Amino acid sequence: MTSRYVFHPPGGGTSHEWENDHIFVKVGAVDTGHAYTLVEDNLKATFSLGLHLHRHHAETFYILEGNLEFFIDGDWMTATPGTCIHIPPGVPHACKVSDGSRSAKMLMIFQPSGFDQFLAELAKLGPEDFSNEDTLASLQEKYDIVQLGSLPDRIEREA
Repeated sequence: MTSRYVFHPPGGGTSHEWENDHIFVKVGAVDTGHAYTLVEDNLKATFSLGLHLHRHHAETFYILEGNLEFFIDGDWMTATPGTCIHIPPGVPHACKVSDGSRSAKMLMIFQPSGFDQFLAELAKLGPEDFSNEDTLASLQEKYDIVQLGSLPDRIEREA
């Protein structure tokens, strides 16, 4: 019998681990009729994600542990535990673990779903695929990730 609900204990869910983070898919596309994806992202101190946007999906971040630096639509901000950030489609953003933080953990909601499928395809790639710009660009296009550049330098605006 197929269950009508999802239950994952701590450390449960489909696991994907890379050099800079370890993601657990808690609720995926098949669980929500493709409405959204919920993941737990365990970020290592070296985590950094360059400037990008999504044309068709929104992201919501809820910080559980550690501190993260977010660059959103031209503004820098520090997200500490308990911070919630919602980024609608079309808004450029980037993030990194704050200097001095050993790691960070956050819940992420992607609406509509698809990020879990992106992760599953990434997990199938070998080291040579990650160095192939065409392979990555094709995958990013398929999953609505528009790369805009590297992580911008943090420049504080004068008040």
